[in-house]
Amino acid sequence: MCQHQPPCPSADAIDHDAAKVVASFPEQGWSLLCNGVIVFEDTGELLPDGSSVSPHRGPALHALAG
Repeated sequence: MCQHQPPCPSADAIDHDAAKVVASFPEQGWSLLCNGVIVFEDTGELLPDGSSVSPHRGPALHALAG
């Protein structure tokens, strides 16, 4: 789990992609976030439970909430 202060958002939070990068592989086009989410350079995501988020462009989802 996240050791940062303040803690990173969990993988099921709407702003989960704001977590810190713990491993980056730009030559392969992906990074691992502190919360276990894998983000791809095309903005797609693979969540720790095995589900995926399709590539998304435009404003961040959490910016639209509220």
